[in-house]
Amino acid sequence: MTDALATARRQFLDPAGLDEGHLDRVLGETLSTGAEDADLYFQYSRTEHWSLEEGIVKSGSHSVEQGVGVRAISGEKQGLAYSEDIQLDALIEAASASRAIVADVRGTQIAPQRIVQGRSLYPAVDPPASADAPAKLALLRRADAAARAADPRVKQVMCALAAQYEVVMVVRADGRRAADVRPLVRMDVTVIVEQNGRREQAHVGGGARAELDYFTKDLPETYAKEAVRQALVLLDSVPAPAGSMTVVLGPGWPGILLHEAVGHGLEGDFNRKGTSAFSGRVGQKVASPLCTVVDDGTLPGRRGSLNLDDEGNQSNCTRLIEDGILAGYIQDSLNARLMKAKTTGNGRRESFASLVMPRMTNTYMLAGPHDPEEIIASVPRGIYAVSFGGGQVDITSGNFVFSASEAYLIEDGKITRPVKGATLVGNGPEVLNRVSMVGTDLKLDAGIGICGKDGQSVPVGVGQPSLRIDGLTVGGTQG
Repeated sequence: MTDALATARRQFLDPAGLDEGHLDRVLGETLSTGAEDADLYFQYSRTEHWSLEEGIVKSGSHSVEQGVGVRAISGEKQGLAYSEDIQLDALIEAASASRAIVADVRGTQIAPQRIVQGRSLYPAVDPPASADAPAKLALLRRADAAARAADPRVKQVMCALAAQYEVVMVVRADGRRAADVRPLVRMDVTVIVEQNGRREQAHVGGGARAELDYFTKDLPETYAKEAVRQALVLLDSVPAPAGSMTVVLGPGWPGILLHEAVGHGLEGDFNRKGTSAFSGRVGQKVASPLCTVVDDGTLPGRRGSLNLDDEGNQSNCTRLIEDGILAGYIQDSLNARLMKAKTTGNGRRESFASLVMPRMTNTYMLAGPHDPEEIIASVPRGIYAVSFGGGQVDITSGNFVFSASEAYLIEDGKITRPVKGATLVGNGPEVLNRVSMVGTDLKLDAGIGICGKDGQSVPVGVGQPSLRIDGLTVGGTQG
């Protein structure tokens, strides 16, 4: 972590001739009209994107973003001003603008400097620089070739590769100094197949906080073959039935339903304002006793993991629901203070130009006691949902609608025909109470999660074991 702080100082302070005295001066300006807290968030981000379509390089881009956000906090109010120019005059001007938003009668002193030691969950590497352009394109061509070789019904293949190197530094009025170097890579493969005039599409991908050699084993081929498999399944699919029935969710990516329908409702800002279906329910039963849900930012190398959050707090594994009982919420510093709770290390922002919000990292349900085969065998008639596409959730009510991108009928305890057009309709808290079996097969997603909230997007992870949910409404094309 000390190395990360040294890297950040070389990136942000040295070129501008800034030192700790200058940072204290900026914080002092921010606090001078009564703000009770303040921080500076420096960010440097360099990102590359490559795409291949029909074996031809479709696009390539390289972007660099750098700047600093100056935030003033007073009560519930946050004032943010930012500058892409990291110079003392620009920082002072941003401090003046942010403090004007939260001007009050109180005053706060700047505390002595203290360095916050973060975790070491991923290497401080530079993914865009870890391979040259031919090597990056070779990864995409491997995926393209594997998809085309997998089946003659493959008609179109699209592959994409993204690599990001990010350095952040947090300077807070309470004396905290923290920094992190955050690598991130991702690969995506989309295929279109055709049979007898019917065309279907599937998408598979993965990623991690690592260098590009994360993909150099057999992952490009694995993604490609899996995308082809999913698309071919859809060619044989029949219209999904509709009505109330038992639904079994597969392990891994179906945890996106848990993330959306439950996770967002457990974020501190919604609960402080009383706008969540979970507001005021800590200590109450909100789920089946089989359900334990955590938000864990401490998993090594995972897409949603953080050595430190964007307020300089160490990431944590936070139990949100324990054996069906609501244990607490996901918190940043502001909402934790106002709710008289502890921050959970979930203060996140998309960039230096964004305000901090409580956000998820890797959110998943812990494994249970049931064998996955036992779960399927227990269902006389229902739906087995393996993967999901889009969905919508109302945080206040907890109501959700999700589309299954890969699903099957369960008939007499056996998985039979694939179905298309299945949508799951329900209410997050109600669905958790209808979980009757939880599998032993906890699995995390492959590393493609992106979470949106109030216009900000951040990388996240999801996961769960197989789940049996009784009496869930399935929208389909057959009544």
